Amino acid sequence: MKVIRTIDEMRAHSAGERGAGRRIAFVPTMGALHDGHISLMREGKGRAETLIASIYVNPAQFGPGEDLERYPRSLEEDLAKCEGVGADAVFVPDDGMIYPDGFTTGVRVGGLTERLCGASRPGHFDGVTTVVAKLFNIVRPDIAVFGEKDYQQLVVIRRMVADLDMPVEIVGAPTVREADGLAMSSRNDYLSPDQREAATSLYRSLNVAQKTIDAGETDPATIMGRVRETIEKGGIMKIDYAELVSPDTLEGLSEFRRPSLIALAAYAGETRLIDNRFFG
Repeated sequence: MKVIRTIDEMRAHSAGERGAGRRIAFVPTMGALHDGHISLMREGKGRAETLIASIYVNPAQFGPGEDLERYPRSLEEDLAKCEGVGADAVFVPDDGMIYPDGFTTGVRVGGLTERLCGASRPGHFDGVTTVVAKLFNIVRPDIAVFGEKDYQQLVVIRRMVADLDMPVEIVGAPTVREADGLAMSSRNDYLSPDQREAATSLYRSLNVAQKTIDAGETDPATIMGRVRETIEKGGIMKIDYAELVSPDTLEGLSEFRRPSLIALAAYAGETRLIDNRFFG
């Protein structure tokens, strides 16, 4: 497995793979890899002859007062995990390479980025789309794999790729969960034991929503009221948002219909966690 640290070397490696007729699957990450990331890499490896990952903690997607400085970094362990899953190369750029002196250009997707996480974290998705666009231009993948846990991010990137005619197939991979249902996240390591237990209320609330919908309920206020009650029951979790939305536009729905998405974000202490469920 190659560890690549410069743009020129990354481009040359990708060009060599394409020249040999091998399709490239790409998984961009911020490191602190867990089984959710590994599942994305396995998905990519099953779809293309070459698997490339990136590890880069992107400062542009962190807002003031967020956890950029304490975001977990474990490069050597991450590289070992990439090698273990069969990655052919890992791109590990630094800030000066991605955002050199004089950098002033950004990529913004309108509308979709103004709701849900975008309303709570202004500018976050501008940072995501800008860095992903740059990585696509550097790596030149045929396929890129993103997790469905970050559903809004997946929708935003699909919109960017469609709008800008980027020749990349975007693949969404299912959320990977702990045994108790908590969606895997690098930020789960921030949680105290009490917070960790309380955080499973997000998954439980989605199960409550499922049962409510299966019983025939179509009123969003009733469905989401039960969701909120489940999350807030222990007094530890503080809801940022809990909404029933269209999975395509992320706009709120006045009545449950299929397809729909329940999207959640809540704080356990200072740690913000997200989850969702798709109803197709």
